Amino acid sequence: MKWDPSKYTEFADHRGRPYLDLMDRVQNLAPKKIVDLGCGPGNMTKLLAQRWPEALVLGLDSSEQMIDTARAQKNPPNLRFELADARSWQADDTIDLIFSNAMLQWIPGHEELLKGWLRQLDSEAAVAIQLPGNFSSPSHATMREVADSPRWAQKLSGVLRHDDAVSEPVEYQQLLIDAGYTADVWETTYHQLLSGDDPVLEWVRGTALLPVKAVLSPEEYLDFEEDYRVAIADKYQSIEVEDGQKLVNFPFRRIFMVGQKLG
Repeated sequence: MKWDPSKYTEFADHRGRPYLDLMDRVQNLAPKKIVDLGCGPGNMTKLLAQRWPEALVLGLDSSEQMIDTARAQKNPPNLRFELADARSWQADDTIDLIFSNAMLQWIPGHEELLKGWLRQLDSEAAVAIQLPGNFSSPSHATMREVADSPRWAQKLSGVLRHDDAVSEPVEYQQLLIDAGYTADVWETTYHQLLSGDDPVLEWVRGTALLPVKAVLSPEEYLDFEEDYRVAIADKYQSIEVEDGQKLVNFPFRRIFMVGQKLG
């Protein structure tokens, strides 16, 4: 699956807000080594390096395009980026903080991966993780409906993730507790105002539509996009603001967890 860093950062303010909210809840920690797992284009990883200038901050991502973009920026001296696949990556007792924003939902069975990383960390090390919890929202449910339609079912069977792609907050809370961690778990729904002719389509082009794009020909993908555009058109409320401009209210649920290993 090929990522487009410029498309991913098109809604940088909205995509960055959960990262900031997650980082704000990491308190009373003086890490010497931080791993940002699934760092993307690295624009937000810089904030970890700036907050903890004495720490080595390592941004990891499985996308060469994302890592190339991250390395091309002007980065702080304590920040570096490497190519790595979270499915095979292993934590170790030199890491003080695993930070992961909107990455684990791409990995089926990520709960078992997370359990392994929690075991591998040393006492007082911490994890801070955010996952989107919007798989049953119209943006994703409608996409699955289009993919399951007679026109697309044969080509797209099993391609899209379903509403069990992430667990519920209470399940992550129990996972942290069972691993011997504190468990600060919460969820937030951001009511994002998006502008443009087809703002929901533009949003999912950078993320949720990528598996579809990866398996269809360019011509087929454009046809699928058009079917999706028509199907999603009336699923979200428009809000009229000054000068007659209309914005789309796009609720986006996020699940957060912060835990520190007890000694």
